[in-house]
Amino acid sequence: LIGIVQLQKPSCKEEKPPSSRFLPCAVTEPTKRAAWGYLYLCGGLSLPFLLQPFVLPSCGMNSPDAHRKWYERYSMKANLWIAVYSFIGNYWYTHYFYSVLKARYSMPAHRLNNVPIALYFATHFYFSTYHAFSNILLRWVTRSFENGFMRNVLFWSVVVSFSYFTAFMETLTISSYPYYSFEDKHMAYTTGSAFYGIYFLVSFPTFFYFETQVDDKEGKHTTLWETFVSSCGAGMMILCLLDFVRLYIGVNLVVGGA
Repeated sequence: LIGIVQLQKPSCKEEKPPSSRFLPCAVTEPTKRAAWGYLYLCGGLSLPFLLQPFVLPSCGMNSPDAHRKWYERYSMKANLWIAVYSFIGNYWYTHYFYSVLKARYSMPAHRLNNVPIALYFATHFYFSTYHAFSNILLRWVTRSFENGFMRNVLFWSVVVSFSYFTAFMETLTISSYPYYSFEDKHMAYTTGSAFYGIYFLVSFPTFFYFETQVDDKEGKHTTLWETFVSSCGAGMMILCLLDFVRLYIGVNLVVGGA
């Protein structure tokens, strides 16, 4: 899909045309077309997730969401949780990849805080998929085994292993994309995957537990505000953990810039 917008390879080294606030490289016509192409592509791929609570709330599964008001639907709250988390991750965490792992996005793009805006949308459909699978796994654990020490061990074993697996597979599957690069690819696959996995060590269990009455038609449900606060809380925990690792390694953090 990314290949759709790779019709040309505009370079940010062209200096004749003026640059803009959101397009930091030279604003040539090929650059603008490619930047908008990424935005349309990633925005379009995120739309099914964003529209699902309104267009198909039951998702064809006889879900209780079909009988709830839009702001009470689990799908609406799940989208909000992931959207807030995705924004925090792109706006803040990406700079840890720039500083610690020496990662770089070089494709022409509209940027916010030196992060391609298209990635804010891409992260939404990526993270929605990851957390849907993590919920399936964690729900299987909690519903198949009696509560106790061994179930807790299994629960956190699943969280840790699936976190690393998710981080590693994403890093591996996008490795051939020419506009996302690392100084040391081996470190990105091994240490970098563990670093990225910190996201999911927090977000997988937090997302699983933020709404515990998913299938109940009655009873107290998490509100949109509580959902927002839960996602912000998870985001802050992840930010602290990433920064603890950065301090331990002894790397300076640079946020923003062109």
